Amino acid sequence: MRIRELLELAIQRRASDLHLTVSSKPTLRIDGNLTPVEELKPLSPKEVEVFLEEIANPERREEYAKHHELDFAYSIPGLTRCRVNVLQQRSSVSIAIRLIPFGIPTIEQLNLPAICKRLILRPSGLILMTGPTGSGKSSTIAAMIEHLNVTKACNVITIEDPIEFVYSNKMSLILQRDIGEDTDSFDSALMHALRHDPDVIVLGEIRDLDTITIALRAAETGHLVLGTLHTIDASQTINRVIDMFPAIQQDQIRNQLSLVLTAIVCQTLVPRADGVGRVPACEVMIANMPIRNTIREGRIHQLYSIIQVSKKEGMQSLNQALADLLIKGTIGEEQAFLRTTMLEELRGIYESYKQ
Repeated sequence: MRIRELLELAIQRRASDLHLTVSSKPTLRIDGNLTPVEELKPLSPKEVEVFLEEIANPERREEYAKHHELDFAYSIPGLTRCRVNVLQQRSSVSIAIRLIPFGIPTIEQLNLPAICKRLILRPSGLILMTGPTGSGKSSTIAAMIEHLNVTKACNVITIEDPIEFVYSNKMSLILQRDIGEDTDSFDSALMHALRHDPDVIVLGEIRDLDTITIALRAAETGHLVLGTLHTIDASQTINRVIDMFPAIQQDQIRNQLSLVLTAIVCQTLVPRADGVGRVPACEVMIANMPIRNTIREGRIHQLYSIIQVSKKEGMQSLNQALADLLIKGTIGEEQAFLRTTMLEELRGIYESYKQ
């Protein structure tokens, strides 16, 4: 089969990812689960190499030959856009392809908290979108940016590796920069973005000290900055940001972060009860005065308690989000209980919601 046929099959079966690995059948990730394409035979080394030749130009193949790993975007007009990662394992090629829809989903279609609409319209600050790999962070940010795009006139600059969702300018002007194609690095791109009169800056990933330092500075000087981290809750996110800095700077960073932080949204995807697709369950922390004081004073362990009692301000814990989805019948008990580390608390919230 050619790569187009495999991608058509992946789209037909509602897969989020396609994996091509030597000695294994082409494998799809459907609703979070890996599913081999049973009617196809295991792939030979030559077949996987041919797939790479189909999707990567000579320059990219030369880069792969040199470094044994590669990230890039790939598109088939009228079918799909893809984020491709290639790496060498046991002296053979392995390809992972993330399928990205041409259309940008809305906040409502993704079943995201309504507070996301208000957050993206804030004039400045730092919004961190977090969660494990494959939890839908990119889709959530895309939905928020598209809401901004149809609501407010802003100059938006995105810095991505590679570019995923492609925007059409509506009320806003959206410039998208691809690491490796349009710029050399996140921190360099971010520094130059600040000179391009931006209102909003979107970072595909906050990876290192230089990037978070410039992001904090950008938020501090009146820009709205969105970035992603691979953390699982608000407390871990705050600790991760602070721990990026040397110990001698950490008190200063706590104070700076307490002033510029707007919100942290941590999400995980849960299979729907009807078996069709997944739905996000989101912990939402809004930086109100108690949150800012708690961060500044280093009492990070108390953040969860503030989130629990601040639902009227748009905050919610993961357990509160899971309980809401349970009450609506969107997800089942088994999947909800698998997603929490505080099972008895979730049971208690669920029972109180039912009463």
